[in-house]
Amino acid sequence: MKTEAAAAQLAPVKTRKGFELGENALMALETLRTHKTRSLLTVLGVVIGIVALIGVASIMVGMDRQVRDFLNDYGTRTLFVFKWNPGIHPSGRLSQEERTRKPLTLEDAEAIAAECPAVKNVAVQLFPRVLNFGPQKLVSARYGHHEAYNIQYSGATPSYQEVYNAHIQQGRFFNEIENLHRADVVVIGYDLGDAFFRNENPIGKTILVDDTPYQVIGVLQKRKSLFLRDQSADQVVLVPYRTYVKHNPNDDEVFIGAEAYEGQKAAAEDEIRGLLRRRRHVPYDKGDNFGISSAEEIANQLRQITGAIALVTIVISSIGLLVGGVGVMNIMLMSVTERTREIGVRKAIGARRSDIVRQFLTEAVALTGAGGVIGVLAGVSISLLINELLPSLPSVVPAWGIIVGVATAMSVGLVFGIYPAWKAARLDPVEALRYE
Repeated sequence: MKTEAAAAQLAPVKTRKGFELGENALMALETLRTHKTRSLLTVLGVVIGIVALIGVASIMVGMDRQVRDFLNDYGTRTLFVFKWNPGIHPSGRLSQEERTRKPLTLEDAEAIAAECPAVKNVAVQLFPRVLNFGPQKLVSARYGHHEAYNIQYSGATPSYQEVYNAHIQQGRFFNEIENLHRADVVVIGYDLGDAFFRNENPIGKTILVDDTPYQVIGVLQKRKSLFLRDQSADQVVLVPYRTYVKHNPNDDEVFIGAEAYEGQKAAAEDEIRGLLRRRRHVPYDKGDNFGISSAEEIANQLRQITGAIALVTIVISSIGLLVGGVGVMNIMLMSVTERTREIGVRKAIGARRSDIVRQFLTEAVALTGAGGVIGVLAGVSISLLINELLPSLPSVVPAWGIIVGVATAMSVGLVFGIYPAWKAARLDPVEALRYE
């Protein structure tokens, strides 16, 4: 009698034109409430898959945003020119030809400034010869009892401040007169200033850089940080270009920064490429023996790498969604068996096949949709936890990630609920009524 009463409640009334979607959803949620544990275990795979999707999406979006902010902090119109591509090397290793390339020169930079109309300003950095990726020479700086290792020590032209958008927090940047007279002055990064002079004014103090004394005339503002904390950005030691040559005559590695006029970055890149190919005697049928990049290009390279990582994670999370989908199919087939007599009663009093299909599909979608909501909530919680425990690792949950997560979960229910719904709809009402 209980089964018949439930069936009568679910039976379509002609004036209502069958079951409405809202009523189906309410009945589906009631089924979830009645079988909480079974429903949760059924969609556990869906929950895990959605958590993985939300977690990866939040980290990828956060990293992409932080990378763009970090690189743009050095100037959106600045081109980076080096003897190989300043961006990310596809293989992660340099070829023999790249390792043996001759460095760029100060004369190359002066030619760019003089002969490239789209270039507004040029800065030059000089440091020890680089033979491969990674740190080449460990340099230390000392002040009193404080010492810092593996700092970025280089000589730079005074235009460094404008080209790389370097702002001064205390003091000033060195000028062309100090460069020409090879003055022993230095501008240090924010972290070094904080470590050496936390409780005193750094201006006028003397620090030792590899035992060479320099007078501090300025401290740079803190740079935008990169994920996992790129401390090197704020551990720089900049001295005038000619001063560096005086103390390090054997160092000849030159890095050029070229600031383009507004809207002329592409033209500036073409002009620099043509000029350097002529100056470095590159045959017309050969590739460049130098590299030109920009903040935008490096960000795009990083985006491709993170995109590949995201793709792998999506494939892995799809396994969880597949397992969850199979579980939903099994539980729905079990539900069809348990409710065979109910289905027979409903058909006997006028329910159509489409009514049965809609009811079971709605239950399947509600089941996985609930799992999707749980997965999204868990993913958002994990993202917030990452920001709390690892603030250097960016994590931002995008709105589209939430929508995609719930929609994906519901799609799993729709796909894997079709067969159980079809099976329920095709039951013979006479045989179903006989079922015990």
